[in-house]
Amino acid sequence: MKTALITGVTGQDGSYLAEFLLKKDYEVHGIVRRSSSSNFERIKHIQDDITLVQGDLLDQNSLIEAIEGSRPDEIYNLGAQSFVPTSWNQPVLTGEFTALGVTRILEAIRLVNKKIRFYQASSSEMFGKVAEVPQNEQTIFYPRSPYGVAKLYAHWITVNYRESYDMFCCSGILFNHESPRRGLEFVTRKVSNGVARIKMGLSNELRMGNLDAKRDWGFAGDFVEAMWLMLQQDEPEDYVISTGEAHSVKELVEVAFDHVGLNWKDYVVIDPKFVRPAEVDLLLGDSTKARNELKWQTRLGFEELVRMMVDYDVEMYKVSEYSSKNYDTPTL
Repeated sequence: MKTALITGVTGQDGSYLAEFLLKKDYEVHGIVRRSSSSNFERIKHIQDDITLVQGDLLDQNSLIEAIEGSRPDEIYNLGAQSFVPTSWNQPVLTGEFTALGVTRILEAIRLVNKKIRFYQASSSEMFGKVAEVPQNEQTIFYPRSPYGVAKLYAHWITVNYRESYDMFCCSGILFNHESPRRGLEFVTRKVSNGVARIKMGLSNELRMGNLDAKRDWGFAGDFVEAMWLMLQQDEPEDYVISTGEAHSVKELVEVAFDHVGLNWKDYVVIDPKFVRPAEVDLLLGDSTKARNELKWQTRLGFEELVRMMVDYDVEMYKVSEYSSKNYDTPTL
């Protein structure tokens, strides 16, 4: 039985990855930050099957202790300040978690056991102002947000440890991946949840920013398999993980509203406060390398994904209506 340690285990990707690894008969450990109020909603259904250990990407010693205690074969670093708009308001904190946090965990691995295989969650936001379309592993980076810059540092420090210390370190350059477990602040879940609220009579508008931005959106449940596949290879390499299809925010809105029989033009309001200071207009990934070498593929298409998210949020509010207006997210 292999053992895996996941940072960010309570997030969208962490919960799907933990599920995936449990099905592969892994012993799964997850790092959680000490907090007076913990949010384990995404992992509540598997919490008894995983071991949670306290640790913090801001604290080197806690990471060393977590690694020494769990003795993992593989570490998946999914922890970060991952909401792009927040990175402009909190650029230093974003750098501490998303950039330097990766250095701390890599250094902890180097000190405890260099044979541990390490996965770093890199991001398509590193491409930013894209130099070519689509983007692949050779495309130059031009990040357009503090988040993208922090992810780029994390990406290159992972390469540096791989080359400097002969460690098995690799990065998955993941394009946008969504699910019903996505946080409400992210645009896909903002739309699906907003549409559900309007359908249920709880709201009469959805305030949006740039509808013309295009993204390569896939299903998070598909993407975590690629993370695992990278750590099963003979040699560590970096891979772009994407669907190869780009859709605009406007298309996202149209599909979501159409699914519940509403015209989006009757409800969407453009609000300048939701426009980024520096926009990323188009992200479209070329995952040929991953498809050929990892034999990885996507399963859930864009429209099916959006409809699944809308259905989930509509059901959430239906359930809430019959439970004393309790709007806690049900177990996924």
